[in-house]
Amino acid sequence: MTITEALFAGSSTRISERPKQAFPEFAFIGRSNVGKSSLINMLCNNRKLAMTSATPGKTQLVNHYLINRSWYIVDLPGYGYAKMSKTGRQKLSRIIRNYINLSPDLVMLFVLIDSRHDIGRTDMDFLTELGQNRIPFAIIFTKADKSGSETLARQIEADKSQILEYWEELPPVFVSSAASGVGKEEILDYIGTVLEQLDKD
Repeated sequence: MTITEALFAGSSTRISERPKQAFPEFAFIGRSNVGKSSLINMLCNNRKLAMTSATPGKTQLVNHYLINRSWYIVDLPGYGYAKMSKTGRQKLSRIIRNYINLSPDLVMLFVLIDSRHDIGRTDMDFLTELGQNRIPFAIIFTKADKSGSETLARQIEADKSQILEYWEELPPVFVSSAASGVGKEEILDYIGTVLEQLDKD
């Protein structure tokens, strides 16, 4: 899978405001400052496509990007930003859940987790909620370039073990770095395989 064109298609806060043209949607979400927008830009070969910021909580809308005129990447607001007001967190939570639970075209939700740390309670609670609501998801461990190879491998194995304490089997798992491009081909090939299967169905 190669992305040859990525076009901003619109922002929304509720499902009724999504782009009118329906295509399969692959959404990306994670804790604030996990590197979500940088990863999207890396996948699309466009550093300026999704807005990146050193300030957590920058993305506060559901942003659709039309890819190759045949499917969408959806950039969702980050969750778990403690410095945001309670009202602000509740607003973002409503926006996120409105999309995740109601979009008829959501094919896969990629949950981004920082590869340098154990999976936090906020992430585990979110993954559990996805399972309860039968939302298909995969995990992308981000910022792989920030650790040595052995340290990275140990941490990811520990995180996988942590997930298996709650799940019978692992979801699809990817390791990425927006800085080095690690994981790009694997993630895009996986999306391509899913799209091919959709066409067969």
